[in-house]
Amino acid sequence: MVFDALCVIIAGYGAFYINNYLLYGRFSMDSNVLVILVMLVMFLNNYMMGRYHLYNDKKPLSYLYLLWPIFKVIVVDFVILSTGIVLFKQINYSRAFLFLFAVLAFVLIVIQRILFQVYINRVSQNSFNVRKILVVGNVERAKIVSDLLEIQLSWGHEVIGRLKIQGENSDAQDSLGSIEDLSVILRDSEIDEVVFALNGDRSFDLSNYLHICKKMGVSVRILPSLWKPGNQALAVDRCQNVPFLTIEVDNFYATGLLYKRILDLAGGLFGTLCFFIIYPFVGVAIKLDSPGPVIFKQRRVGRHGRIFNLHKFRSMYQDAEQRKQELLEKNEMKGAMFKLKNDPRITRVGRWLRKTSLDEFPQFLNVLKGEMSLVGTRPPMPEEVETYLPRHLRRMSAKPGITGLWQISGRNQIADFDKVVELDCKYLHHWRFSDDLKILFKTVLVVLKRKGAI
Repeated sequence: MVFDALCVIIAGYGAFYINNYLLYGRFSMDSNVLVILVMLVMFLNNYMMGRYHLYNDKKPLSYLYLLWPIFKVIVVDFVILSTGIVLFKQINYSRAFLFLFAVLAFVLIVIQRILFQVYINRVSQNSFNVRKILVVGNVERAKIVSDLLEIQLSWGHEVIGRLKIQGENSDAQDSLGSIEDLSVILRDSEIDEVVFALNGDRSFDLSNYLHICKKMGVSVRILPSLWKPGNQALAVDRCQNVPFLTIEVDNFYATGLLYKRILDLAGGLFGTLCFFIIYPFVGVAIKLDSPGPVIFKQRRVGRHGRIFNLHKFRSMYQDAEQRKQELLEKNEMKGAMFKLKNDPRITRVGRWLRKTSLDEFPQFLNVLKGEMSLVGTRPPMPEEVETYLPRHLRRMSAKPGITGLWQISGRNQIADFDKVVELDCKYLHHWRFSDDLKILFKTVLVVLKRKGAI
């Protein structure tokens, strides 16, 4: 990041010098403006390089592989900079200067990155202090470790071979012997680290070999036998400095949840304000249309089985719950969910409320209370949950939401509950904060186009 920033600074001042003194003569740019422009590009470039994974720990496939992502970053940098110049009506700049700035930044960063990779691949990997690694495990598990280390970016490491574990008869070329030879090999070979890639055999006395490594001053890493290729849910956490293996069931993380809660509070406050504004008008319409309360409360199941009262503007007749039993055989939804397109229990005002999604506004109170989120899965009723299969409970591992992926994916056309679960699990497994913003935006479009209730 430091070298990228230096390249941008050199490119900025280089472009200023070339444009001023070698090409078109002086143009009126204050030195303070130049500093601000260069600093903006520098910080923006570092941020965008991170967004395009140019600061990750994976080796690039080739030197040419670096060109395209760096080119995209530079284009984004200067599109944003040019847009800012136009929006703020800045006149003390030269288009030739911006073009030279972009070209020099691209060339310098590419040269710097290629030189860095040459050093990593040619010099650092063959240095005296390259880290030598011994792998312990069967052929399959050891290959996983070797393949990972093959693409791992570092200042220099080398897998010198593998030790077979008990019961293995393989004579693979990478084998240096069996695990019983560990102490001898550590004494006679240049080894900085041992990686145990075991398959979960409980008869293997791992603690004994860990003690040998510790006694001889060799670092150890352990690939958990719980981990399998493609499993990204296994992680290591610490509680009071005690390590725990954690298996996550969704893609939520602490910082993302903080952003999500801030969005919920902001959206919840705005939605609640709208709710109070429309309440007198909607309330009168509901009362004139049919007898009963304006606000309908219903027990719903939230995150991991928490029961709460969901609030909605009443869109059905008072005896709707009793009449539901009579309509179950007409259910148009396959599975543990009830849906009827022309439900006779819905009032005239209720149909309008559902079409405009105004019946959902009281749920912003649930959002403020922390029982729901703006975006999540649909909160089921307790009687629905009683019919769930174990795999269906996966959708209840996060707070339910007013809207979600199912609601913007053509809910009127989805007639299979398993499809709903699939969409909910897709949201949970691949969640990003930006996904919530996209879903909220698409929800507004769905409501404005009158495609049905959210």
